[in-house]
Order: sequence, then structure tokens, then C-alpha cells
Amino acid sequence: MKPGATGLTRILHAFGYSMRGIRASYVNEAAFRQEILLCAVLTPLGVWLGNNAVEWALLFGSLFIVLITELLNSAVEAAIDRIGSEVHELSGRAKDIGSAAVLFSLVNLAVIWGLIAWERFAAAAA
Repeated sequence: MKPGATGLTRILHAFGYSMRGIRASYVNEAAFRQEILLCAVLTPLGVWLGNNAVEWALLFGSLFIVLITELLNSAVEAAIDRIGSEVHELSGRAKDIGSAAVLFSLVNLAVIWGLIAWERFAAAAA
């Protein structure tokens, strides 16, 4: 086991590293900035759209999944770019798989938001 901070100090350091990661993603990744904007727009809409705690958990959870997936995708891309700039099949595959994960998280968001909106407005129309 490597020596280092423990307890509350370790937690505070980990929080600082996380904030650096969020800041680095925001500064360097246009897709992350766009998804932050999406969250800023959809969060108030979600408060209005959801009717109970389960719906709010689904609506906001799907937003967090998009951000989490984008952060992981950005981490993969940064690691691949660190290795080298030459074109390599495995590097391309890793980046494409990360991108596919982001796509699925966005589809998940659209399905959840669409179903909750459908239920709300279909019930209102009936």
C-alpha cells in the first residue's frame, strides 16, 4: 500500500482532484460544455415536468449519466492522445467506443424525458 493521506484529508484531496477534472473537461472539451448547457436548460424543466420523487430521480439521473459518460469518454481520449498522435486502429476503436457510450447516454436521456413528458401530456389531454 502506498503511503499518503488518509481519512478526511484523503477525501478532501480526492474532491480537489475531481474539481480539477471537471474544470479541465469544461475548459478543453466542447461536448462537455454543451452538455452542461443542456443540463442548465433541462434542470428547471425537469423540476416542472416531474410529478414525484421517482420521476425527478429519473429525469436528473439521466442528466448525470450523460455528464458522467462524457467525463469518462474525455478521460479515454486524453489517455489515448497522451500515448501518441499517430493513427492506430486500437486508439480509434477506444475513442469510437467512448463516443458510442455518450450516444447511448443521450438516447437514454431522450427516452426517459420523452416517456415522462408523454405520460404527463397524454394524461392531461385525456
